[in-house]
Amino acid sequence: MIRLQGISREFLVGDQTIKAIRDIDLSLDGGEYVAIMGPSGSGKSTLLNVIGLLDRPTAGTYLLTEQDVTHLSDNDIAQIRQTKIGFVFQFFHLVPRLTAADNVALPMTLAGIPPAERRERVNAVLESLGLSERAHHRPDQLSGGQRQRVAIARAMVMNPEVILADEPTGNLDSKSGQDVLRILEGLNDQGIMLLVVTHDPDIGARAHRRIRIVDGDIESDIQQE
Repeated sequence: MIRLQGISREFLVGDQTIKAIRDIDLSLDGGEYVAIMGPSGSGKSTLLNVIGLLDRPTAGTYLLTEQDVTHLSDNDIAQIRQTKIGFVFQFFHLVPRLTAADNVALPMTLAGIPPAERRERVNAVLESLGLSERAHHRPDQLSGGQRQRVAIARAMVMNPEVILADEPTGNLDSKSGQDVLRILEGLNDQGIMLLVVTHDPDIGARAHRRIRIVDGDIESDIQQE
């Protein structure tokens, strides 16, 4: 489903070129549960951003469901992100002035989905995550765990094929973190590919496949029971 061929990403910082990821070759199949691990600055979040089409590689080819997405226009990239990829971030990235329901509905609003369908899908996904009673609360009226569940609901509502989670438990207490992991793993059980960037070896051990990145290179790629 995802094929990276010779993918590199470089950044110019002052007069220095920083190679965040280098000549990455990687194949990921639909429905996989993959942990991407490595020390700070290793390139794992850069790799996730390239996979999520939030950033463009400097070199190489990216195939998503057999489509070459490396050089698509910004509009085409946005359309693919909207329909195929869901994002869950450490710091939630919810819109502060919007309610939980409106935050979840935002991707559908941008996609032009009619209001009646938006309401139906928002209600269903909030109910599935135990958030129906918090639908009309703003983010500052929610706990950290509730905010992350709203973020997961927003990622789910467009029925993506892939969910990318960047340190999804990093801003949560241990109980809320475990709840969030169970929700994400439940989505993977339904056939959604789950890619999790994490520093936590306990989270890495839960994945079916663990990829370790060091200095922009894949150091190891291990299938786990």
